[in-house]
Amino acid sequence: MTAYVFPGQGAQFTGMGKDLYDLSGLAKSLYQQADEVLGYALSRVMFEGDEEELRQTRITQPAIFVHSCITYLTTSEELRPDAVAGHSLGEFSALVAAGALTFPDALRLVSERALAMQDAADAQPGTMAAVLGLEDDVIEAACAEIEDVVVPANYNSPGQLVISGSETGIERASKILADLGARRVVPLPVGGAFHSPLMEPARERLEAAIAQTHFSPPNCEIYQNIDAKASLDPTEIRRKLIAQLTGPVYWTQTIRNLQAAGTETFVEVGGKGNILAGLIRKVDRKLTVRQLETLTGA
Repeated sequence: MTAYVFPGQGAQFTGMGKDLYDLSGLAKSLYQQADEVLGYALSRVMFEGDEEELRQTRITQPAIFVHSCITYLTTSEELRPDAVAGHSLGEFSALVAAGALTFPDALRLVSERALAMQDAADAQPGTMAAVLGLEDDVIEAACAEIEDVVVPANYNSPGQLVISGSETGIERASKILADLGARRVVPLPVGGAFHSPLMEPARERLEAAIAQTHFSPPNCEIYQNIDAKASLDPTEIRRKLIAQLTGPVYWTQTIRNLQAAGTETFVEVGGKGNILAGLIRKVDRKLTVRQLETLTGA
């Protein structure tokens, strides 16, 4: 059994996708379609933008989504996935690969999600930090005791959990977790407290946009972030996609559930590569993880 996995924010890189554009007519038409949907030249920013420009949430999310989808849609491989999953933003790319959303519809949702998250972050500043070397339950208990907004946000791999919340909450949690024996607590260069209650205004905007979007039954199971379980029903997929914005990303649990279902090979699709591969290998080093081959042979 083979699962395709799609990265989220942080997988961007300068010049992303230019090789696909130059060598594939299909890729060129998809980039042009993306620019038309968004109403600005995302392709120019992806090909020519600097790191600072690509780090802006309103740019980063559409850019990674478009790169992952075009990488998938221009694959040179005949094999199609038995299941798909995406890390946070990557869940939208996974839904396109599974046929539950069309490329333009998903891009509209991704754009609205990015703008809503940026607005929510501007209204209520927050941040995130990666906690290394502590058990999940220790981190969960510590966050629950803090009288400020701070929650577990990304269960990335065994021994790596990202917390999210107000700047004061993250500062307090970081000190407490260091005292509890965390190997490191690393502040992350993000624009807001993603996957936390501070994203509630963004969740409401995304819910309204999703309500206006058609979802089809997927052609394979999609394992969604909010509960790490497989979904096939469009109504359930919608509900979980909305909940994901303020809820945690259970990535470790997703990989374990995919493994328990019989997945032996994971194929990472899009982004700068090896981000998810590294996390998956930390779950079980015996798992096979590789990058998707596109028409360019990359």
